[in-house]
Amino acid sequence: MSKIGRKPIELGAVKVQIDGQMVHFKGKNAEGDHLVPDVIKPEFEGDCLVLKQALKTSDTNRLWGLHRALLSNKIVGAGEGFKKQVKIVGLGFKAIKKGPGLEFSLGYSHKIDFPLPKDVTVEIDKTGQGLAFWSNNKELLGLVCSKIVALRPPEPYKGTGVFREGDVIIRKAGKAKA
Repeated sequence: MSKIGRKPIELGAVKVQIDGQMVHFKGKNAEGDHLVPDVIKPEFEGDCLVLKQALKTSDTNRLWGLHRALLSNKIVGAGEGFKKQVKIVGLGFKAIKKGPGLEFSLGYSHKIDFPLPKDVTVEIDKTGQGLAFWSNNKELLGLVCSKIVALRPPEPYKGTGVFREGDVIIRKAGKAKA
């Protein structure tokens, strides 16, 4: 059984206020609120935020870990932000910044326009094949990167496509010559 709920949340430079079940946070990148369920009580312990359980059941254990992870992601995003790398591999495959979004050339007969949400920023290297995404919202950042990978999923025979940094693609052998 996971014990994520008991880990303290490091605040860093983020200002946090507790108002009953509502936790207000403000950092250099973002500010917002998080409503904690009634069975969990947020408290300060030193320079950390800790969530305590009112009663211990399996349902409150799940809520405890879930809300601790959600609140931690919001606080880290408000203070530091999140970064994900995406790599494009293939002859002629590239991305360029066009207006508020991106335009991909991925070997199809047409170019693909991809609108970026306003909370996500991107930096593209000069080859157009290395993309770095930043956001203060971890869920939104992961969703954007997943949608970009879905435009041209990794292909196991040639090794081309769009990859997240750290993805391992197991290469397959082609046809054997007789």
